[in-house]
Amino acid sequence: MQRVDCGAVVMSQFLLRLLANALAVLVASTLFPKLISVERPEAAVLFALVLGVLNAFLRPVLLLLSFPLTILTLGLFTLVVNAIIFWLAGLLAGGMGVNVNGFGAAFLGALVVSVVSFFSSRLFK
Repeated sequence: MQRVDCGAVVMSQFLLRLLANALAVLVASTLFPKLISVERPEAAVLFALVLGVLNAFLRPVLLLLSFPLTILTLGLFTLVVNAIIFWLAGLLAGGMGVNVNGFGAAFLGALVVSVVSFFSSRLFK
């Protein structure tokens, strides 16, 4: 019987998700070059890391606070919360080589990252 190291599995899943999000940011910058700019691929990886930290800690708080609006809009306000997180990541990672030009750009970027994350989570399951 072969023993599996759970730590290595978790780390590899984390790295795959990080790279998938970095790829999603690069795709968003390709689709919307005037709104989202990425200077180099390493900047996209750092941006994805910042985005992951914000998604882990700030997004649950925002979702809880906006729960009445989310119910009222039948869940569509979650897209706005995702855009806020993407926009904040852009502000925090602005000096790293990723620029998000406004809330509209953050909304579109968050949509692209959400779609790519959805498909990558189905692919890497």
